[in-house]
Amino acid sequence: MRFPQTFIDDLRRQADIVRVIQDYVALKKKGANWMACCPFHQEKTPSFSVNPAKDIFYCFGCGKGGSVFNFVMEIERVSFPEAIRIVAEKVNVPLPVLEEDKRYEARRREADEVIELNTWALEWWEQQLTQDGGEAQAAREYIEGRSISEETQKAFRLGFAPNSWDGLSSHLKRKGASAAQIERSGLVVKKDGGGFYDRFRGRVIFPVLDAQGRAVAFGGRVLTSEQEPKYLNSPETAAYTKGRHLYGLHLTRDEIRRKGFAILVEGYLDLIIPYQAGVRNMVASLGTALTPEQVKLLGRFARKVVVNYDGDRAGVKAAQRAIETLLPEDFEIKILVLPDGADPDEFIKAHGVEAYHERRGKAQTFIQFVLDQATRGRNLHNPPDKGEAVKEVLPFVRVVRDRIQRRDYFDQALDALRVEDAGLRRALWKDVTAPSSAPAADVKQQVTEAARVPPTVAEQRLLELLVHDAELRREVLPQLDADVYTDLPTAPLFAALKELDEADARVDFDSLNERVATDDEELRKLVALVWWSEPERAEGEATDEVLAAAESCLTTLRLMRVERRLKELSAEIAAAERAGDEARRDTLVMESLDWTRQRNALLPRQ
Repeated sequence: MRFPQTFIDDLRRQADIVRVIQDYVALKKKGANWMACCPFHQEKTPSFSVNPAKDIFYCFGCGKGGSVFNFVMEIERVSFPEAIRIVAEKVNVPLPVLEEDKRYEARRREADEVIELNTWALEWWEQQLTQDGGEAQAAREYIEGRSISEETQKAFRLGFAPNSWDGLSSHLKRKGASAAQIERSGLVVKKDGGGFYDRFRGRVIFPVLDAQGRAVAFGGRVLTSEQEPKYLNSPETAAYTKGRHLYGLHLTRDEIRRKGFAILVEGYLDLIIPYQAGVRNMVASLGTALTPEQVKLLGRFARKVVVNYDGDRAGVKAAQRAIETLLPEDFEIKILVLPDGADPDEFIKAHGVEAYHERRGKAQTFIQFVLDQATRGRNLHNPPDKGEAVKEVLPFVRVVRDRIQRRDYFDQALDALRVEDAGLRRALWKDVTAPSSAPAADVKQQVTEAARVPPTVAEQRLLELLVHDAELRREVLPQLDADVYTDLPTAPLFAALKELDEADARVDFDSLNERVATDDEELRKLVALVWWSEPERAEGEATDEVLAAAESCLTTLRLMRVERRLKELSAEIAAAERAGDEARRDTLVMESLDWTRQRNALLPRQ
């Protein structure tokens, strides 16, 4: 099953190799050739050369070379027949019938037939939107209510399906379509007792057009909240496979190529309203999880993408799944999360397109986004929380194809998550680089065990002093701020003491054990150890010595808190420098100086 050799030879002659490769690489003319940094390996000095006279490319650095088909096969990671299809599409040359492939030809004819019926349906729905009458007026009011102009409505070919059981199917029959053809189109639903009825009724129609602008499927949106479901979509047909198309690409593909990056959104209006406002390098994943097929399609036009899904929890999860799908295809990924959970449609209506562009310019790198999500609501000084955070981040690092980039992201992630143990880092790197078929290590358990540190002498001594001495607790606990002990392994014990003291409750072994309420066996052992220590002051004795000892321990804990924050700031400053965020770096440096002054004030005078 192959294309005729004569067609392949003709296509190679017709395809401008410079024009095709420029879709992927920024070429510069140098004598008779065109030069660029190689897209297949990392380099600073251009060694990738394209010779249009010979219709070949070659990299003097890594040795890759060949025809325009070889280039597309390598860059797109596709088979030779698929590379022919891509090149033919780029140079607008129609494909011939595959030799000795009757099934393919039958499938192609059926797909063409479905597209023809879809075209008739779309033209009819567009006409229905302009009709007089209450239904069409309600549809126009819905479109106007979503702030869609008439020009934009026509650009996206919005239509209206009347609330009729057979309005469309009768129209298709008048156009010459047979009952079997109409049924295969997916535009109707088969009845249990025979016959069929129109799938889309009483809905605004959003056509899904392929990269060439052909109608392959439809989405229908209800006009009233009583109708269900809110959105109704075409089934899969010979012309349409779910997850293989990007909404709006036929309108935005040239601008995506020109700008060198695409903005990826979720739904119809997330794209339509920004497009109307002038954001023309955008595509939508049609409200479903981004698929590898959609990623490959997008990769024909740009290798950089800004993911701008909704800012709610579901949108964040969808963005994370999109990252995992984009990374194996070597995309440069940034994430834009708009404030207050807004989607692009809402944000642009409320704040304008300039504010949107400003936010987009400050989009996060994917690794920073992943780290922010992994650390949200987690305390990295708590071993199980740290284990969960590392476990959540490493799968994103694992799918990065380039080993050098993977190592860089790995180091960034573990630095940000403050995983410092060299042995643990080696073990985690081994897991990240292991074949996908190899069993994954229990990352959470590894990190949790490595992060677990015993209480310091100062923590244990202060607890031993306080549990036995109510008078000392009244003196010391008001000075013990929560931020001093929150990040310590003994934090639940200090918190329990403060809670009991504020409630004027009795402090004993049972009350401490009950309030600590943890599955952490080491912490339960510490409760017992602290409680069974001997009191250091008999009742009625002066508190001077124990108060001095407690205040010394308290000063040590404050110093530990300052040192922890300084260490965190050092990592954050390094991350800001890597990201080129000078404003954040300068802010962090000023904060670091402030904490350094606090440390100096706590240190004993010479």
